[in-house]
Amino acid sequence: MLSEQFDLTGKVALVTGGSKGLGLAMARGLAEAGADIVIASRHENELVPALEQILWGTERRGAWFVADLTQRAAAQTLAEQALSAFGRIDILINNAGSNTPQPIDEIDDATWDRLVELNLSSCMALTRALVPQMKTRGWGRVIYISSIMAFISTAGRSTYSATKAALVGMARAQALDLGSHGITVNCLAPGPFLTDLPKSVFSPEQQAKLAAGTALGRWGDPRELVGPALLLASEAGSYITGETLLVDGGAVGKAF
Repeated sequence: MLSEQFDLTGKVALVTGGSKGLGLAMARGLAEAGADIVIASRHENELVPALEQILWGTERRGAWFVADLTQRAAAQTLAEQALSAFGRIDILINNAGSNTPQPIDEIDDATWDRLVELNLSSCMALTRALVPQMKTRGWGRVIYISSIMAFISTAGRSTYSATKAALVGMARAQALDLGSHGITVNCLAPGPFLTDLPKSVFSPEQQAKLAAGTALGRWGDPRELVGPALLLASEAGSYITGETLLVDGGAVGKAF
């Protein structure tokens, strides 16, 4: 049955940055597909209601952990906490990230180091900590949340684009490291999704302009990232590895 290809019953998924936005939407989608869920972010007051929303009506199990992934040791701690809670992590979605726009001649070391640690190094560290137990079962899924800004960019996004492009290269290399163990490694590269951040930052006029920059003429809804995430997290995507899937409403294709 085709539905069995997307069934995650018996799997456990860890989603970083899972308390809101794209992370929350993906975590909810994986729970609906049958997975037990672990979410992590920096704020306990966001994690508690988020996990309730993710699990509501699914009869799945869940856990949350506070983790500041700008600190390298936090990735190892998070991995240990997640494994202690469920005994396994089958699906890892490295979603936590941030963006602080700065022109190249105004980038300060503290901002560069913080964003590289969060957007890139924490992803490596968390994957490094969790793939050994995936190897023992001969099955695993690692998904990095890159961005269309790995391929196109705009002024002031040097650090963000650099980290998101690095995830694409890292996924390709890790796919070669892990393929023989039944573990796939891929990236999702979202385009303009209307989460709380752009809603709060952009005026209605700016939102309309950005929507017009896509082939579909609109922003993406966070739930529209669930299908691509489920494909890469399930048996349906078992022969996809080392790849980056653009989910951007055609924004990259409409460069002119």
